[in-house]
Amino acid sequence: MIGLASYGLLGSTDLLAWYDVTPYKKPSDYVWATNANRAGAKRGKQPVWLSAVMRDYIQPGARKLGINKKMSWHTFRHTFSTLLKGNGEDVKVVQELLRHSTAKMTLDTYTQALSPQKRAAQSKVVGMIRSKPSCTVVVPRVSGEIPVTR
Repeated sequence: MIGLASYGLLGSTDLLAWYDVTPYKKPSDYVWATNANRAGAKRGKQPVWLSAVMRDYIQPGARKLGINKKMSWHTFRHTFSTLLKGNGEDVKVVQELLRHSTAKMTLDTYTQALSPQKRAAQSKVVGMIRSKPSCTVVVPRVSGEIPVTR
């Protein structure tokens, strides 16, 4: 099996542990097969429905944690994109990880500005329009702080 744990994903030992307990061990069975009563004779022959996983496991778990906002699988995509951007990842990397056709779609649709970034952007604008004859605006950069004097 592929060592997926090095990618932060489910590892081969996890899959083997799952294989030990699953009743669906035939090569034709899905790894995460439905065990719903309504599947009848098709148990193990159909995948788990992602909407059922969201409805029956993720949303109730979120409510127990006090998260009462509406959430869907796209919530995870938006969060993933925003966290990558907040970590300073290149927009092209984020675009490719989300499998978007353009970086514009990634930035316009999926990535939200984080609060410190919003404050820094607002401070720059205020500094530019302030009536004082000169002011210094400091913009955080990856390599440190670079003062800009006007």
